[in-house]
Amino acid sequence: MELYLDLELPDVEVLRSFRDNKGNYIIELRSTKKSGTCRKCGKKIRHFKGYDEWITIRHLPILGRKVYLKIRPRRYQCLECDNEPTTTERFSWRASGKSYTKAYRNHALRCLINSSIEDVCLKENLGEKHVEAMLSESYFGEDPLDHISYIGTLGLDEIALKKGHRDFVVIVSSRYEGRTQLLGVLPDRKKETVLKFLKLIPDALKDTIDDVATDMYEGYLNAAKEALGESVEVVVDRFHIAQSYRKSADYIRKKEQKRLKEELSEDDYKQLKGLLWAFRKHPDKLTETEDDILELAFGYSPDLKKAYQLRNDMTDIFEEDYTKQEAITAFKEWEEKVIQSGLDCYESFIKTLNSFESQIANYFNNRSNSGFVEGFNNKIKVIKRRCYGIFNIKHLKQRILLDTLGPALLITK
Repeated sequence: MELYLDLELPDVEVLRSFRDNKGNYIIELRSTKKSGTCRKCGKKIRHFKGYDEWITIRHLPILGRKVYLKIRPRRYQCLECDNEPTTTERFSWRASGKSYTKAYRNHALRCLINSSIEDVCLKENLGEKHVEAMLSESYFGEDPLDHISYIGTLGLDEIALKKGHRDFVVIVSSRYEGRTQLLGVLPDRKKETVLKFLKLIPDALKDTIDDVATDMYEGYLNAAKEALGESVEVVVDRFHIAQSYRKSADYIRKKEQKRLKEELSEDDYKQLKGLLWAFRKHPDKLTETEDDILELAFGYSPDLKKAYQLRNDMTDIFEEDYTKQEAITAFKEWEEKVIQSGLDCYESFIKTLNSFESQIANYFNNRSNSGFVEGFNNKIKVIKRRCYGIFNIKHLKQRILLDTLGPALLITK
């Protein structure tokens, strides 16, 4: 029984096929092209001059076996150029100058998605440099903005290249119609670096930026304002704000718990077990037991109750359907409540609130936040762990693009 397969390779025909002593399939091809292109003048040339040596090119596997194509490229001579140079024909299906076809390169890259280079090398019997070259010469090695047609919400955040070190790189991403896209990976978080990147975004693409979501780092805020102008709103992320005021409330919880541990008997203090998680939970999520723990703690510490209520009041502001100006008014009223409470644990947060009031209140215009940035960064951290660390920024960008775009692009290319 013979099996006929379409190699889907233009400009060649099969001479013969056989298995070598290793069980690999060897397919000998012959070119069907009748002309070439002069490497000097670029004109079409038809004067046949002979053949090059046989070359072996790796192709897609068949039935679990490796496949190698063997072909002798034709050589054509240009009779119009000085010294009548010869040119060896090239094939559209072969990665230029490489020992593999473009189809095989895409196959190897598909294997690389959600995997490591070491794994692909082991499975495909390739060297690390071969796989790295395949990644670099593919569309994933190009300018990441080439695949972006609309930005929507632009996000700025950093991740550490090395655990426990301050070798930060900035991840520039965007969110549009429920899809997160990588725009760039920057070598540091300096304002000048971020500003340079944002200025390089083409004007037509800048016009598709709805807003910018970031944390309270002034380098990001100032770079976005300078590069994109006043027409693009910069939104300080709601969840970074929540971290700040919740940390303030947690400060007084720690302080009061320490005091109560010293003042209460061992049996009485045991009744407060679980206070940490009960205190941090939203009131609507509390169990009956947790509710009892809070009530007991608030009986011992009125200040703890005040801090808890003020924290929840701030959360409620962000849940309201306020306009920007209404939100600013609500912030001022909340500050008054803090002053009246006599608590000092929120002083640092109030300074932050006053410093970034407009950018924080911009959240109420479109409810934009950088939650997608945090999710995207977590995905990048998984990529890094899977690859046992990626410390080269170019390689990191390529791997992010491959893992996020590869499943769609490699099907069509």
